[in-house]
Amino acid sequence: MSLVPTLASRNLFHDRLRFVATLVGIVFSVVLVMIQMGLFLGFGRMVTTMIDHASADLWVLPRGAKCFEDPSLLDAKLRDKVASVDGVASVVPLVIGFSDWRLESGEMTPIFVVGADLRDGSLRPWNVVEGDVRALSQNGAVVVDRSYYERLGVSKIGSTAEIRGRRVKVVALTDGIRSFTTTPYVFVDLKNARTYTGAFPDRASNLLVRLKPDADRDTVLKAVRAQVGEHEVLTTDEFRSRSRSFWLFGTGAGAALFAGALLGVIVGTVIVAQTLYSSTKDHLSEFATLRAMGSSNAYIYRVIIYQALLNAIIGFIIATAIGAVVVEMTAKSALPIVITPWLIAALFVLTVVMCVASAIGAIVRVVRIDPATVFMR
Repeated sequence: MSLVPTLASRNLFHDRLRFVATLVGIVFSVVLVMIQMGLFLGFGRMVTTMIDHASADLWVLPRGAKCFEDPSLLDAKLRDKVASVDGVASVVPLVIGFSDWRLESGEMTPIFVVGADLRDGSLRPWNVVEGDVRALSQNGAVVVDRSYYERLGVSKIGSTAEIRGRRVKVVALTDGIRSFTTTPYVFVDLKNARTYTGAFPDRASNLLVRLKPDADRDTVLKAVRAQVGEHEVLTTDEFRSRSRSFWLFGTGAGAALFAGALLGVIVGTVIVAQTLYSSTKDHLSEFATLRAMGSSNAYIYRVIIYQALLNAIIGFIIATAIGAVVVEMTAKSALPIVITPWLIAALFVLTVVMCVASAIGAIVRVVRIDPATVFMR
């Protein structure tokens, strides 16, 4: 058994050109699957970015609202009813909606307005790199992300534009707050959000509810639901899950990414299987020699599987390094690739399974070799 690693490694490294070709196939397959799955995870994370950064324990939503971007409105007077529930610390109305941004040149571009009462800290701009968010309390003040400089015609703090005919001024810039719909997020104060979206003063998109530290969430949740009538009350996790399910499976975008990830797994498996099978077949004479020397089938099985494991480990390490580079390169893109630790672990298991399964397929060919063929060369 001690010679198994030696035989396997010498078999692999003896013909370096063939070894490199095998690794290229494995690396390509793993990177393909990694990128497809990373895109799927990245999309799933982007669709809930606002929910993830909102300071809320519960969300009061209009009946049937499927995601954060849903334009439905509810009666803002519900705020007082919800605030009266024992265990509720604060209730913050949120007004969101699409609007038009007019550049200095006169060109129009759609935007998505996010407005909340900043004094309550419910949904403040994050990753602020320039300016002061507190300046949003000023009339006409807005915060935008610098990745939309060209789209919004913004070049610095103090740049101006118009939203629905109202003059606005950029008072702060963020970095990395991108919309998966490519429509720029524009943060404003609550009092201006209704003006920019055309919402009535007694309407709100959602109510963000924060609980007291000692409150029992389930008890408060039932009490709040009893106060809001036909509207819905969800925990942050429930709202996140609903939004993600809607965008991933309720629209074609997520389904296409999932199909791409599944196709990547299938194509990757086929490539690895073909590559390793061909590599093992090219070493038939060496395995025939082992059989002629009296090696048992079990011994040859171990050598082949050990070769597959070596290929899997080396190929996976290279693929992971390439994946890290790709993640870094797409970090600021419209759809960043996300690679999580559990995805790395799952891909490692998948790589090992693909390689070992391919090796087992080659074993069938090897054990049928007539040992006498080694003396006929």
